[in-house]
Amino acid sequence: MFKLFLLGIGLLLFFEGLLYFFLAGNLKMLLEQLGKVDPQKIKTISLMMLIIGACLIYFTFKFYGEI
Repeated sequence: MFKLFLLGIGLLLFFEGLLYFFLAGNLKMLLEQLGKVDPQKIKTISLMMLIIGACLIYFTFKFYGEI
């Protein structure tokens, strides 16, 4: 389980870093646009991402066994 936790943290940091690397020039504009979005919409999208992520983790363990 600890290996999976470290893998998840590593993937999170990798993709976050990749995102900021490619969007560094437009980051201020993106943050301004994000400030205009309804917080409830952000919460809904975040909840859906959490559910999809949990399902992916569950089915990975169910069909492919321990990592």
